[in-house]
Amino acid sequence: MKAPYIAKKSPLSRRGFLRGSGVALMLPFLGAMEPAFHPKMRADSSSKAPRRFLGICNNLGVLPGRFFPKETGRNFKLSPYLKELKAHRNDLTVFSGLSHPGVDGSHSSDVSFLTAAPHPASGGFRNSISLDQYIAGKIGHQTRFPSLTLGVNAKEGRRSLSWTDAGVLIPCENKITEVYKQLFLQGSKKEVNDQMRRLQLGQSIMDTVAADSKSLARRLDASDRGRLDQYLTAIREVERRMLKSREWIKRPKPKAPFPLPDEPSARSKYMEKTRLMYKMALLAFQTDSTRSISLLLDSNNSPTIHVNGATISDGYHNLSHHGKGESKLQQLDAIDRAHMKLLNGMLDDLKGIQDQEGTLLDHSLILFGSNFGDANKHTTDNMPILVAGGNLEHGQHLAFDRKRNYPLPNLFVTMLQSMEIKTDLFASSTGTLRGLNLG
Repeated sequence: MKAPYIAKKSPLSRRGFLRGSGVALMLPFLGAMEPAFHPKMRADSSSKAPRRFLGICNNLGVLPGRFFPKETGRNFKLSPYLKELKAHRNDLTVFSGLSHPGVDGSHSSDVSFLTAAPHPASGGFRNSISLDQYIAGKIGHQTRFPSLTLGVNAKEGRRSLSWTDAGVLIPCENKITEVYKQLFLQGSKKEVNDQMRRLQLGQSIMDTVAADSKSLARRLDASDRGRLDQYLTAIREVERRMLKSREWIKRPKPKAPFPLPDEPSARSKYMEKTRLMYKMALLAFQTDSTRSISLLLDSNNSPTIHVNGATISDGYHNLSHHGKGESKLQQLDAIDRAHMKLLNGMLDDLKGIQDQEGTLLDHSLILFGSNFGDANKHTTDNMPILVAGGNLEHGQHLAFDRKRNYPLPNLFVTMLQSMEIKTDLFASSTGTLRGLNLG
């Protein structure tokens, strides 16, 4: 929610009415740090397996001719890249002819992968809420962490898939060890007490806002009082969540299934970093620490990377501009296949874990794709997209017009509904996605 714009009589700054107490409050920031509830504290006592979402974007995409099947429907022949996922043919759906309406901007387009906000390279661009954060807003209160925002080689503070409803970037966590610590390490008594003090300070800030807003409201007309009331309603919701989060701090975290992993320090270890981030996402779902994760594979910010069994002699970005050169195409093919193998490994892991009446894969939606349809041409139409797992009828290639694309946000609406989140609209959607049914 945007903070109210107040410009009647004498103009008032958003921060002005708090300045006397030394507090500067920005609602988007607070919205990004929403705490959560333990599963045992859920208001919903249903024993149904929880629904989860993981959105993955490789911002240099794949070679389209080796990703998209030629045939459509359920009897499609696996493309060269999809052969790496053949064990999960009936667990996934691949799409062609999808894109975000109005999203252009070349390399800037990755910031719109989960938001569909148009024209990301324009001077007046302002992003909107990302799919993972929308989900977190609906069900994030049921877990310790409303969401996790992860990255591999993500440019710090510049690139992320996660954005608040006010269009504020949520930074990626690039370090596997930090994700591990967040999930499993409780912290010392001093660290726990420090965290409690920070929450108490946050409570104090909420009290200050409530007190100062009473005098402010008297200076506003009816329209602005309505906007202020919306703003304060959001503040009260943050306050409620902060109070609940205090119940989390002293609760034991899940037991770690293995020791703290070694952190691959070099960015050239891109594939190993990706493998380990997939493991962290798996563990977060398995322990029900969160149910919404985004993962940006920042290939554009990656150097010459290591790929087992292949000789890679150039930087990832330079290879993406292959100009149909055979050497570059061969190296890209090795990289793309490595991505598919890592994805296959994660699907194997998810499918191998029982989760009430089914497997973890049955209850987890995995979105894999790219903002680029063709990185060589910098085109953002005909995006390579596949969805695996979750409560959907899979085993098909849904093909739409590759020249006049079908809106990708329609897929997002269908995915939300499959997670039992009631909505008919997300970003520039026009409804649900045609041909993809709930399971």
